[in-house]
Amino acid sequence: MDPADMSLTEEQAALRDAVRSFLAERPDAPWGRFAAELGVAGLAVPEEYGGAGCGMAEVAVVCEELGRALTPYPYLPTVVLAAEALKAGGDPAAMARLLPGIADGSRTATVLLPGDADLTLTGGRLTGTARHALDAEVVLAFAGGELVEAVPSSRTPHTTLDPTRPLATLTFDAVPARPAGDGAAAARVRDLGITGLAAEQTGGAARCLETATAHAAGRHQFGRPIGSFQAVKHKLADMLLLVESARSAALAAARALPGDLPVAAAVAGSYCTEAYLAVAGENIQIHGGTGITWEHSAHRYFKRATADAQLFGPPHAHRARLASAAGL
Repeated sequence: MDPADMSLTEEQAALRDAVRSFLAERPDAPWGRFAAELGVAGLAVPEEYGGAGCGMAEVAVVCEELGRALTPYPYLPTVVLAAEALKAGGDPAAMARLLPGIADGSRTATVLLPGDADLTLTGGRLTGTARHALDAEVVLAFAGGELVEAVPSSRTPHTTLDPTRPLATLTFDAVPARPAGDGAAAARVRDLGITGLAAEQTGGAARCLETATAHAAGRHQFGRPIGSFQAVKHKLADMLLLVESARSAALAAARALPGDLPVAAAVAGSYCTEAYLAVAGENIQIHGGTGITWEHSAHRYFKRATADAQLFGPPHAHRARLASAAGL
């Protein structure tokens, strides 16, 4: 595929349509059913471990649809972070132990990244705290230059601004740490997490644009649809530009070669975060009073956009990485 071509392949478009149809028809389906019926939990898992052996380009297609539907599925920590960390870690025993369960949807997993958790690994035991972790059944952690699996001493769920993205404080009190691979790929795993999140943000922003456009066409004032007023037209045009630019940035990161990923992920992390915040905010404005009611979905997208702006670092942190890469 030409990296400059931002269109989906026929297979990727079919994957998008299948995920969108499932989420529309069965929005309350549990994670296991979603993962098993569509096989999407195994997209990034090698075939010898029960997966499809696909790349980040296909995973990002699913991420965008999950962001569009605002699902609470643990796809980001399980598929984007944990599966990639295990593959990069290269430990055959750990991959054989964990990847088949990830692929068939029977196991969820998460990764604690350096900088997001205060962890130390001493004598094969893990100590420390991860205060705002994407929680899951299996916990992998980068600590002491290694990737290890450990069972937290305690898990304390948080009441969050965005209830569709569960977070918890995980505490480790010198618990046994089982080797799970080489820890050298922590930076790459973080960049893949940023990439998956950017795709989710694009999907959420696109859905905000859709609902705002539909409301502007159906809501009448002074005998005319409010979408016919110039001010509203300008808002919708600006939202469209943000959404399409965000999609290009997210796709570019998902299709980036390994050497290009750090810069592409930083671009996507910065742009998609701010685009989602702006579009979610404008969606509320276009809906007017309806947009701030509890029953309408607009506030939920704005909350997800706000919470996402802190996951894997805020936009200015991504821009600092870009400045460093450019030698500034």
